[in-house]
Amino acid sequence: MALTKEQKQEIVLQYGKNEKNTGSTAAQIAMLSQRISELTEHLKTHKKDFACQRGLTMLVGQRRRLLNYYKDTQTPEAYRDLINTLGIRK
Repeated sequence: MALTKEQKQEIVLQYGKNEKNTGSTAAQIAMLSQRISELTEHLKTHKKDFACQRGLTMLVGQRRRLLNYYKDTQTPEAYRDLINTLGIRK
């Protein structure tokens, strides 16, 4: 369920400024979104996996906090672009 090294590198290249910028807020949000989607698919088949459900809730909260920080520090256009590219809110 964890992201592979190649998946992380691909996400960092797409959302970070360069391949070394793993700490950028956009890259962190994108990695969390990928993990959230994988856990959501897992929970569709394993409905009683409550430990996974708790982990998913924690990841969603962490992503929410990062999105609030990103919204406060970046331009509104950058925030909207990130939301649209990740498909978080439809």
